Amino acid sequence: MADLNPNQQKIVKRYYENIDSIKLTRLAELTGELYLTEGKKRERVWKQIVAALEVLEVHPARIEHLRKQDNPALVAELITELERAK
Repeated sequence: MADLNPNQQKIVKRYYENIDSIKLTRLAELTGELYLTEGKKRERVWKQIVAALEVLEVHPARIEHLRKQDNPALVAELITELERAK
């Protein structure tokens, strides 16, 4: 952060303060994509969903369960649950 000017430091600080909201929004977008994708692209979307869930500190067993079920509706329910907890 020493190489950043004060304005850039504020931007970076705000980003990390709001990372949960950012990841939750991205997770919702990915869930929509999951409904529409198949094959290799679906696998890529799942990798991004798992990464977002890890940042949101969802329990690994729950992430694994969602992944095995491969059901976008379950991910959508989790998003609703996370939004309520926020």
